[in-house]
Amino acid sequence: MGRDLETERLMADYIYLLETRLSPAQQRAIGTIRTVAREFDTTVFLTGGAVRDLTGGGSIRDLDLTVQGDVSRLKNPLTSAGAEVVGENPTASQLFLVFPGGVRVELSSAVSVTWPKPGKPQYEPGNITDDLRRRDFTANAMAISLNEGSYGLLMDPLNGVADIENRELRLVSNYGFIEDPSRLIRMTRLIARLGWQMEEKTRQRYETAKEEGYISALGDWSRGYELEEIFHEEDPVRVLRALEAEGWVTALYPALSSAKANTAALSDLHERQGQLQMQSILSQPAAVAFPLVTAKMSATEVAQLKAMFVRPGFVREIDTLDARTKDFATQLSAKDVAAPSAAWRMLHASEPNLILATAYGSKSAPVQARLKTFLTESPNARQRIPYSLLTEMRITQDLPIYAELLDKLFFELMDGKLSTPEEMKAFLEPYSPPAPPPPVNLRRARAKKEARPSRAKAKKAAVTVAAEEENAGLESGLTEVGDLTGPDRGPEPTPRTPISKVAPEPTPVKVVAPKKAAPVAPVVVKAASAAEPKPVAAKKVAPPAKAAPAPVVVKKAAPVKAAPAKAVAKKAVPPAKAPAKAVAKKAPVKVATKKAAPVKAAAKKVVAKKAVPAKKAVPAKKAAPAKKAVPAKAGKKAVPAKKSGRR
Repeated sequence: MGRDLETERLMADYIYLLETRLSPAQQRAIGTIRTVAREFDTTVFLTGGAVRDLTGGGSIRDLDLTVQGDVSRLKNPLTSAGAEVVGENPTASQLFLVFPGGVRVELSSAVSVTWPKPGKPQYEPGNITDDLRRRDFTANAMAISLNEGSYGLLMDPLNGVADIENRELRLVSNYGFIEDPSRLIRMTRLIARLGWQMEEKTRQRYETAKEEGYISALGDWSRGYELEEIFHEEDPVRVLRALEAEGWVTALYPALSSAKANTAALSDLHERQGQLQMQSILSQPAAVAFPLVTAKMSATEVAQLKAMFVRPGFVREIDTLDARTKDFATQLSAKDVAAPSAAWRMLHASEPNLILATAYGSKSAPVQARLKTFLTESPNARQRIPYSLLTEMRITQDLPIYAELLDKLFFELMDGKLSTPEEMKAFLEPYSPPAPPPPVNLRRARAKKEARPSRAKAKKAAVTVAAEEENAGLESGLTEVGDLTGPDRGPEPTPRTPISKVAPEPTPVKVVAPKKAAPVAPVVVKAASAAEPKPVAAKKVAPPAKAAPAPVVVKKAAPVKAAPAKAVAKKAVPPAKAPAKAVAKKAPVKVATKKAAPVKAAAKKVVAKKAVPAKKAVPAKKAAPAKKAVPAKAGKKAVPAKKSGRR
């Protein structure tokens, strides 16, 4: 189970590498081969140096693919799909192809190889495992499945991954240098390119082969293949110097030398290649670099060298390069590609190697100007794409037209047609999808809680109630200012205790004057004590005839408990005739000589004072001694009443 999980993890890793490390042109080439192989019911694998570079992180220059079956059956279908056959090796069942975009592919049948003599291999059909075990080095003896159901599966029967991690080249067979002497040249070339080293036992065998002269058994086909591979290197001069140091150039072609190369021109060519690569123009400079590497060789030597190459298509590319470069330069300088966007489309649709040859070799000023614009303006236009504005206008990658719209916007920016945010917004407006409707809330709204008033608000409300009661009392003449809101006021109702539930106070006794009676002096009414209510003594004052009754002064009773209040209510004598007569007989009152000023009933106010509770209970029939009466505002002070002599 653990092995299955590990296998699935590795498959996912290599699927990711296939999708990210290969160029779009290389992915299209692999897709074409997979489609054709499926039609013929043939399995196909990515093998050789491509897997090594994919695993080790190197640049993937070309593709090696292996099919289990006869590769010759795929030749015509691949040609019809756009591939160009540039060479063949019928003995080893190999096809050399070039796909659109300059992608070089070596397509081989899986074979099993034996070596009856050094440099004389014999090939027989085999499976993928047989093919991997007959290869040169363990780092090249790996394969990745490109088939349905096992896509991305790594096959590594010789543990080449470990040697890639150690950056070592190890022979697959102990007799590898004897069987195929071209592996000595390939070992030197790979070390010069990759910077790796030979595994210790492999180095011993390499030194032995070098001393024994195994290179003399090198076959013609292998010689021509290795010579051509030198020109396909990224830095052919460095590889040549390494081969010269090992003595292998003599066995390949003595006329070839690093001293005869134009190194300055090659350096300029590599610089142009890097600039184009930054704009996704991935070129293979072998044909462009060939005249520079052989710059100081004679024409005869160059012709002999070309005759040794195993790919006739590569020779045709070299010979036709100058003519094709002139035609391409003419197309690039035409009026219909004057706009930067038009030139950009043309360059990305053309052959990368031809673009490199034109950028390096063309002397036309308009062509160089348009190439300079392509190399400088397109990166700036790409950076000015307003991705934040696209997101704001709901233009995201989910839209089917997103990639196409980005290209249109890129071309407009490159041509200078969109320079302000307003212009960009107006351009993008037709592509902006409508805003989505607001989400429907299916949850019920939570019931609102009644807010409790704060203590400060409750206190203020209580004061407001007291003030309202006081105002009502002032209007009716029963209270004075400050009786209910002043410092001597009774307990205030709290927010949690309504006013109606406060302990009731004794009901003040009102003195009702008889109808059409003479106006009386101010009457002092004392509320009953908590033990027993006292009668109220009233004094009559003879006012002028037809005068309005004087104001009645009522003193406020002290707050009492609920029980005594009920007793007061039962025993209190209503202020009727009896108390009034008793006061009149026993306690005569002096009549003031001055007339009382007439007072408007509505305008005068009744002043209420707090009653002092009596110390002792007094019988209801006995008259309580009257206190000083509050003088009326218009008259003199009232004379206090005398105590009754009745006991």
